[in-house]
Amino acid sequence: MSLAPFVRIVGRGPGRSRSLTRDEAREAMRLILAGEVAPEAVGALLMLMRFRGESAGEVAGFVEALRETLPAWPGIAPALDWPSYAAGRTRGVPWFLLSARLVASAGVPVLIHGWNSHQSLRASVRGGLDVLGLPVASTPEAAARDLERSGVAYLPLEVMSPGALELLRLRDVLGLRSAMNTVLRVLDPAGAPASVQGVFHPPYRALQADAGALLGQSNLTVLKGGGGEFERHPGKAVELFGLRDGGAWSDTAPAVTNATRRLGEDDHAPGALADLWEGRLEDTFAEAVVLGTAALALETAGRAGVGGGMALARELWSNRHRARAA
Repeated sequence: MSLAPFVRIVGRGPGRSRSLTRDEAREAMRLILAGEVAPEAVGALLMLMRFRGESAGEVAGFVEALRETLPAWPGIAPALDWPSYAAGRTRGVPWFLLSARLVASAGVPVLIHGWNSHQSLRASVRGGLDVLGLPVASTPEAAARDLERSGVAYLPLEVMSPGALELLRLRDVLGLRSAMNTVLRVLDPAGAPASVQGVFHPPYRALQADAGALLGQSNLTVLKGGGGEFERHPGKAVELFGLRDGGAWSDTAPAVTNATRRLGEDDHAPGALADLWEGRLEDTFAEAVVLGTAALALETAGRAGVGGGMALARELWSNRHRARAA
């Protein structure tokens, strides 16, 4: 089998090339994941798609082929899918991990899945999980058990899909991101009814929302977040794109603080995650990041109406130690 027909479709030149249809993209990704094509052809296709700009149909087709290679989710289904694939060198402490824990305390099981590169020690997602005592799952079954036990699970991409990781890491060879960065954010490997997604480049907000609609996602919120993660800046109004009950949706979340600090503009060590959660650290900006991000996730998961997530997030934050003691 060959990728040549698909490369020709995308790369025939001005006036003759076009995007792949959803069915064509699905078939191309099937061939790629089966290891039946030349690596040069894989790189050519992905870079031609990047040059043109991937379409929602292409992303959806790739996702469908990748989902076919994943095993059925082995336990309780998560209520919220939280992809984490940012690779920003300037990221700071991953405060959004506390947001996910807060959302889980509201009875919303959260599956975080991802792979992060080029990050400093303090920005490491997996390092942050260790600080919080949350395990990195070694199998999907372990992730399902973590989800049932604590309400939060982290499934690494290399465990979920080694083939997808290999494609994602072509960035190291090609020097540029590919459609895989978008595909993995939209993947929703366990079939959660709601998803939160971050992007680094604003145009991808609408692309991921459109792809989610094609894939039958019910509720989705996409924002330009810190380093590309789903983590909102609390001192700015944030534009939101996505889906509500399967229909296109957009909104603007107002600022929740007057602070002007940049995300990551602090010297906190990874241990600050546990310190903020336990009350040993006072940092009103970091706390606003956690609460503002959690608020949007709670609204996406249907635990609060539009604009009502912040009040619930504050209540959950105030009661976080009481809930653990109970």
